[in-house]
Parts: sequence; structure tokens; C-alpha cells
Amino acid sequence: MSSHPSNLRWLMVSLVFLATAINYLDRQTLSVVAPVLIDHFHMSNQEYSRVIFAFMLAYTIMNAVSGPLIDRLGTRLGYALTAAWWSGAAMLHALARGPWTLGLYRFLLGMGEAGNWPAGVKVVAEWFPANERALASGIFNSGSAAGAIVAPPIIVWIVLKAGWRAAFFAIGAVGLIWVLGWLIIYDHPKDAVREERAVDISLWRLFRTRFVWSLTLAKFFLDPVWYFYIFWFPEYLKRARHFDLLAIGKYAWVPFMVAGLGNLLGGWFAHTLLRRDIPLTVARKSALALCTLLMVSAIPAVLTSSASISIAWVSLAMLGYTGAVANMLAFPADVFPRNVVASIWGLASVGSGIGGMVFALATGWVVDHYSYMPAFLGFGLMPLIALGIVWFILGPLTPWRKLDEIGGTL
Repeated sequence: MSSHPSNLRWLMVSLVFLATAINYLDRQTLSVVAPVLIDHFHMSNQEYSRVIFAFMLAYTIMNAVSGPLIDRLGTRLGYALTAAWWSGAAMLHALARGPWTLGLYRFLLGMGEAGNWPAGVKVVAEWFPANERALASGIFNSGSAAGAIVAPPIIVWIVLKAGWRAAFFAIGAVGLIWVLGWLIIYDHPKDAVREERAVDISLWRLFRTRFVWSLTLAKFFLDPVWYFYIFWFPEYLKRARHFDLLAIGKYAWVPFMVAGLGNLLGGWFAHTLLRRDIPLTVARKSALALCTLLMVSAIPAVLTSSASISIAWVSLAMLGYTGAVANMLAFPADVFPRNVVASIWGLASVGSGIGGMVFALATGWVVDHYSYMPAFLGFGLMPLIALGIVWFILGPLTPWRKLDEIGGTL
């Protein structure tokens, strides 16, 4: 892949960064206006958790579909279709009349947004060599933090000026502009040196590999921690820390700004280890371990009486998550050929979606019946389970062509 024009591969990952930022702008609109909608529609925390559940249900189903679909349609067309779908669904939120219609539009949003990460993983696999993939993945995944950073001030400003319906419509429309730019700019690296031949592997056979099912299980415990922060943090600031909407707009973006650094630091750490000839498996898993341990910061975040210190601890935990994911995003291309990496990430993200559904409902019930403290304690410990699965069960990140076959014992 040494023949890649460097300016082009960074341009392509920049487009994925923008798509990911827009994806999170759409996703975070509900989180930022949640305190307004909960009061407006007279929802309990459990009812709000069901709206989140609707998103996660669609997200889970479509993770299993969108990855193979993007592998089949190709990156350019597949990414454009999924982004157009989620942008239209985001705009539909402006028509919500209550919890049920809000849940319906949230379901449609989840269907589209599931395609962003399989597509992003495929772009990185197509354009970047192994030693740059974690860094490139961290760059595009930092779009999630960028979108979440700008979401609170922008959305609060729109809500205060024009109402919450205008916020959903305006943010959704931005995605359609990106789709047009993507279709004009993106192309495959025609001059790339192909490092492997394409292989035809069924989804069931992929899932039966130790790599895929253990990655799926790890994401079941890891990703719901992030969903907790993106869906519940503004509501936590209002109910537990007594922030008004204006204060949420001023401060809720801070942890996401720090999380953006995690994407780059996690990828940079792995890249540095690889440049020092540390074996790939050791480099990736060591970077993942360091970042995952930072996520335990959720526990002191809920124990402190200071709102500012709590935000600082949450910021550190979110930095740990994004650093960990920057490395996990590189895993599929480390092991499998490029023509199936979107499918693999989609399958693994089914675990993410199922975990998100289970723990979203659990969070709503716990907060209604107890407080936020048990939720933060649980989400501080769950990353350690994910780390144990990756370190002890996932196995070595061995390139597929060095194995006798891709089978159930991989």
C-alpha cells in the first residue's frame, strides 16, 4: 500500500470523520433536549429508557445487516445510502407527538446510524496499511466526540431561538449535504497494491470464529458505557447536579472534548509501540488495556460532591473508552481480508446493540427506583470484563493468510 498518495488517504478518512461527527450530532440532539422532552411529554425515566431502547433495537438489527450490505454494495454507495437514511430519520423527529412517535423515529434513526462504523472500518482497511490503521480509526472515530462537543451549545441555541422541533430538522439536514459531498469526492484507491485476495466467507462462518464471537461479547460489556454517557449525561446533570438547560449547554460538551483526545492518544500509543517493533497483538492489546483501565473513573465521578470534579472524572472515563475503541476498530483488518471487515464489525456491533438495549432499560429502572450511583458503579466495572475477554479469549491478531483456514477455532 506504499503507493497511496498520502494526501488522498487522509482526505478520505477526513470525510469519514465528518460523517461520524454528523452521526453524533443527530444522535445527541435527543440527549440534549431530553430534559425538555421528558417534561413536555410527561415521561418517566423508564419511558425515556424505552425510547433509547427503540434506537438500540434498530441499531442492533441493522448492525448485522449494514456491514454485509456495505461489503456488497461497496463503500461509496453503501455509505451514502446509510447516511441519507439516518439524516432523513433525524429530521422526522421534528414531527414527534409523544413517547410512541418519538420512539418510532428513534427506531428509524438507529436503522441508518448502524452503518457508519462498518463503513468507516472499510474505508480504513481500503486506504491504510496495518501500522496506520489504529491512528486512522482514531481520527475518524473522534468525529463522535466532535459531534458530541458541538451538540450541546448548538442545539441549546437552536432550541432557545426556534424550539426543539427546529433543532431536529436543522441537524438532520446537515447529513444530506454530507451525502452529496461524499458522492462527489470518494473513490477507491485504484493504485493501491493489493495485499490479499478477496475471500468469500459466510456470515455464520465468520461469527463462529473465536475472534468474532469474543469481539462481540467484549463489545456487549464495553459499548453500553459510552451509550450511558451520550444518552443520560445531560439528564444526569439536570437531575443529580441541578443544572438548567443553559448550564447543560455550557458544560455537557467538556467530556466529549476530552474523549476526542482519547481517539488520537489510543491510536498514537499503538502506532508508537508498533514502530518499536512490538508484536501487533501485544501493541494493540496493551493500548486497549491502558485505555480500558481509565474507564473505572466512572466510580469516583458519582461519589464526589463537586459537579466540576464529577465532570472531570467522567471526561477521563470517556477518554479511556475512545482510546480503547480506536484500537478495537483496527482489529478486523488486522486479521481478515478487506472485503469482509465491514461485515465483521457489523456482527461484533450486534453485541454492542444488545448490551445497549439491556443496560438502557436497566439504567432507567435503577435511576427511577434508586439513584444514579448504582449505574455509575456498574458502568465503571463493566469495562474490566471487556478487557478480560479481549486479553484472554480473543486470541492473537494473526493475519488470516498465515492460518491454514478461517474456521471455528480462529
